[in-house]
Amino acid sequence: MNILITNDDGIYAEGLWALYKRFAKKHSVTVIAPDRERSAVGHGITLDEPLRVRKFERDDGYLGYAVSGTPVDCIKLGVVEMLDSCPDMVVSGINPGANVGVNINYSGTVCAAKEAALYGIPAIAVSIQGNQSDNYSDAAIFIEKLTMKIFKKGLPFGTFLNVNIPNIPMDKVAGIRISRHANKLYSEYFKKGVDPRNREYYWQGCDNQTFDKDLDIDGAALGENFISITPIKCDATDYSIIDDLKGWGISEIDFLQKL
Repeated sequence: MNILITNDDGIYAEGLWALYKRFAKKHSVTVIAPDRERSAVGHGITLDEPLRVRKFERDDGYLGYAVSGTPVDCIKLGVVEMLDSCPDMVVSGINPGANVGVNINYSGTVCAAKEAALYGIPAIAVSIQGNQSDNYSDAAIFIEKLTMKIFKKGLPFGTFLNVNIPNIPMDKVAGIRISRHANKLYSEYFKKGVDPRNREYYWQGCDNQTFDKDLDIDGAALGENFISITPIKCDATDYSIIDDLKGWGISEIDFLQKL
């Protein structure tokens, strides 16, 4: 397979190169990643300045491209301009820190996979629990096996998989759960301060996400040491309310005439 790998933690991130090392043994791999950390940029793209690309070579000889933009920029640039042909698969990660619950709305890791799905490319966003990990290699082995299954079975257009892996050796994992993501917001706060120039600032923070004990929920499954795999659709339309909205009469011409 031809694999495009990206992330939101930047070209130097350990999880990115764990994927590269695993996939490069059997596949043609291209790494196109942000030139610095771009966590929590969501589906942002760069419009007000040019994107710059430089070749990146690690001391161990592994090659990639560093882009002065967002994870979604990396996908767009790779698919439209840099690659000779469309990749068979996009893998975004491995992100240190889970992307479960509402976090998928903010995650650059997840949104890179979402962008690939919009192009019709099978894609996986993969994250591992915790900010530090010694288990990237095990996670990469699992992800390669999963991509082979996806390549064989396929995914619907506009659907990608969000995968979250416990930060433990693979032989300690409790199992795999096909899950849904939770929409419950967690507790947030802003810490107010004053900088050395006497200007006020606000620093955003939040408490840890909590989940019900339902193992069909991504964060709950992960918390019990299961690998969580959640299918995510790019189509955000709420079809269940379309007929109800039509019944409001707001689509009738006289609604406009009464303005």
